[in-house]
Amino acid sequence: MIDAQKLRKEFPILNQKVNDEPLVYLDNAATTQKPEAVLQTLTDYYHQDNANVHRGVHTLAERATHAYEGAREKVRQFIHAKETAEVLFTRGTTTSLNWVAQSFGDFFIQEGDEIVISYMEHHSNIIPWQQLAKRKNAKLVYIDITQAGFLDMEDAKRKITDKTKIVSIAHVSNVLGVINPVAELAQLAHQKGAVMVVDGAQAVPHMPVDVQALDADFYAFSGHKMCGPTGIGVLFGKKKWLEVMEPVEFGGEMIDFVRLQDSTWKELPWKFEAGTPNIAGGIALGAAIDYLSVLGLDQIHAYEAELVAYVLPKLQAIEGLTVFGPQEAAKHTGVIAFNLEGLHPHDVATALDMEGVAVRAGHHCAQPLLQYLKVPATARASFYFYNTKEDADRLVEAIYATKEFFQHGTL
Repeated sequence: MIDAQKLRKEFPILNQKVNDEPLVYLDNAATTQKPEAVLQTLTDYYHQDNANVHRGVHTLAERATHAYEGAREKVRQFIHAKETAEVLFTRGTTTSLNWVAQSFGDFFIQEGDEIVISYMEHHSNIIPWQQLAKRKNAKLVYIDITQAGFLDMEDAKRKITDKTKIVSIAHVSNVLGVINPVAELAQLAHQKGAVMVVDGAQAVPHMPVDVQALDADFYAFSGHKMCGPTGIGVLFGKKKWLEVMEPVEFGGEMIDFVRLQDSTWKELPWKFEAGTPNIAGGIALGAAIDYLSVLGLDQIHAYEAELVAYVLPKLQAIEGLTVFGPQEAAKHTGVIAFNLEGLHPHDVATALDMEGVAVRAGHHCAQPLLQYLKVPATARASFYFYNTKEDADRLVEAIYATKEFFQHGTL
């Protein structure tokens, strides 16, 4: 069982006051906080093992390489990839998706081909495909969303056709809080000869992910959303695709032999990883995986479901508050986007911050979705395993205080 009260003591940043109120951090969909174990890993690397990886034969270089490549193996086990050759370190989900669009996309997409995404995608899973479609004179096709906030699978079956070459969908929406049926979508894509790309940024930190069971061709996620540092992420790719794809960045580390007029590349996964990598970030990502693995992703998922079951009805009971996405707690992840009638989300977020409650406000890098929902912006509270029911109560109390302030001018 998750003991959030105990675990939060391992996150130094949570033990502070904001505007003279104890911090309630509910912006986990944007980035998560880091436990002492991960922070210590970063410190230890720079204090004891700081050296470049792969090329050196001295002791520090060998220790750094061992730890860095050991982290790659931890990622492989964490997402159940077949081998470490399928695990590429990137700067994050955005970079990962861009690599797929630029390398796989430029090689395989032809004029008239179709790329299928949905209205609920993050900009990182829209713009790379927009640019690819422009470069190749291909067509970008959007799957509709049901009134309840789910991906419309009947529309997906209509939109994924023989012209489809890529289907790219978020595993979990960063606004609507829904889990998309990736395995079913992958089956639809593969039946039409298309590849399945998954934005897993909001999934990997919160639930078990098995890329083989999902049959994803590519799966992208970020370290900083799963208790790791910023600037490190992962692109999983099936080996059969990675072997025929070309790198999108060139330089040191990724070459086998350089001649005056041409060069050859290293074997996987290193042929994609040009230059000195984020060594400390990769090692710390491994430490974050260790931390999450001890807690258990099944336990994390179950605990967050318990939190949502507790807080969602309380939010729905607030007069004038609209929750976006599924209205049933059992079908809603810990990402809860909402608006208060008559108030701009930025005003709501600012008022909540005065109460020590940190939420996000804006379009959440999902402008097509908000246009689809016919709202300019939303506020968003997003929970993680170190949040408590007391945090949920503070959120609800702060919303009531915000309503009171804007109606009567008092907090």
